[in-house]
Amino acid sequence: MAMKRVAASAFNALAVAANSSSASASSFFSRHLHASPGPKKIVGVFYKANEYAAMNPNFVGCVEGALGIREWLESKGHQYIVTDDKEGPNCELEKLIPELNVLITTPFHPAYVTKDRIKRAKNLELLLTAGIGSDHVDLKAAAEAGLTVAEVTGSNTVSVAEDQLMRILILVRNFVAGYNQVVNGEWNVAAIAYRAYDLEGKTVGTVGAGRIGKLLLQRLKPFNCKLLYHDRIKMDPELESKIGATYEEDLDKMLPKCDIIVLNMPLTEKTRGLFNKEKIAKMKKGVLIVNNARGAIMDTQAVVDACESGHIGGYGGDVWNPQPAPKDHPWRHMPHHAMTPHISGTTIDGQLRYAAGTKDMLDRYFKGEDFPAQNYIVKEGELAPQYR
Repeated sequence: MAMKRVAASAFNALAVAANSSSASASSFFSRHLHASPGPKKIVGVFYKANEYAAMNPNFVGCVEGALGIREWLESKGHQYIVTDDKEGPNCELEKLIPELNVLITTPFHPAYVTKDRIKRAKNLELLLTAGIGSDHVDLKAAAEAGLTVAEVTGSNTVSVAEDQLMRILILVRNFVAGYNQVVNGEWNVAAIAYRAYDLEGKTVGTVGAGRIGKLLLQRLKPFNCKLLYHDRIKMDPELESKIGATYEEDLDKMLPKCDIIVLNMPLTEKTRGLFNKEKIAKMKKGVLIVNNARGAIMDTQAVVDACESGHIGGYGGDVWNPQPAPKDHPWRHMPHHAMTPHISGTTIDGQLRYAAGTKDMLDRYFKGEDFPAQNYIVKEGELAPQYR
């Protein structure tokens, strides 16, 4: 059953890719038509927890925890290999690429699935993101190859929205400067208070109002802020009224109205580098920015320059370009930042949700059943709307 669905997917993708050469189409056809319905080779790429793995039995999002699905997979006769080694020509992932059937990755320790890797993964059928955000995959190449790409939609909504609210408060209250004083044995109230404010009465705008953006707006309502949102889709009028948010169709007109801007959009060809020097210049002087979406949505140097000039009053988030961030990444050293490694969506609660969602999709895959519709990023040669 699963193989019938894979074959059907191959035919549909072939129709979409009508402009491809007959030779590549022939290769594509044979790649999927001869897939075996038997045991699968499944590879998971996660961050390594080392000594921290044993400190919490629910720490499943690491190499050692392996999403908590090893026993289940092996009981069904499948081979399950996990690694954190994903970079360079001699890494473990490169050695596994030619034989794997399923690759599970995460946004927190992304294995970049390039066109070249897809081409060499002759047996690959399914790419799963344990979490949200599949921009580490070359989605066009995956679609052309007839692969299915899916993620655990909704698994990180609460985790990320809470983190965004936390970072807003950290920036508004100038918390990091006060914390650093305590750590360094200092005491200078004035050096903190001159740029510390209340959140109440401020205008907060979210660029993107999907699951996370909507929940953030709901969490902000009790703070008595003016709430704005920009999105390709206007939310339901009843929900909009309940939240008390105002739709801004024109992003450039929304930006100068905001004291605080939060990014809640996927990384696509259209959004990559969207917030460049010119876009940042449209913002209010002293604006606070929270970005838990993707680092590459921002122009890295433009953010540094604006923080140094004071045009950006504070920048917080947990996403970088690239990831992991190198030691000399300029965001580590720019003034008034509240940056951390990519952690917001990988709380223990979040890990349990995306581990359960990954297991559910694997189970459906083995049975030849469809995934929940909202989980698909690439299906039958078509990209999800937010990635087009």
